[in-house]
Amino acid sequence: MARRRRQSVASEGAPVELARRLGALLTELGLSEIDVTVGELRVRLQRGGVTQAPAAAAPVVASVERPAGVTAEIESGSGVTIEAPMVGTFYRASSPTADPYVSEGDLVKEGQILCIIEAMKLMNEIESKVAGRVVNVFVENAHPVEFGQPLFLIDPAR
Repeated sequence: MARRRRQSVASEGAPVELARRLGALLTELGLSEIDVTVGELRVRLQRGGVTQAPAAAAPVVASVERPAGVTAEIESGSGVTIEAPMVGTFYRASSPTADPYVSEGDLVKEGQILCIIEAMKLMNEIESKVAGRVVNVFVENAHPVEFGQPLFLIDPAR
């Protein structure tokens, strides 16, 4: 049984699961930042500086603001994973007839819009945290996403 546990830590989903667990710990302990290194894998979680209105049940962010809450970057040998900062519906383009913001193989700049997540009837633009090439798009257009769910894998420009 111990062997099975070690194999699951080395699997491809391990960075995402580790980030989710650390995110829960971050919230539970009221921390503003966690930085953990396991072997060659480094996970850094940092709580955003925007405060929520007391009446809001969930973070609500206008499309021109950076998302509130916890943002995560998972760095490994294969790139940087951009994760959903909120629960909502993932859209690759600004409208059903528009071209996607980015596709696999595209070069992106830091701060470039990658997608939109609709949450509570607000359209939240999700920006790239790094410059580089989009290696993978993990979510299909118009599908629901959960907090911390991987959206994109970006190979950083060196």
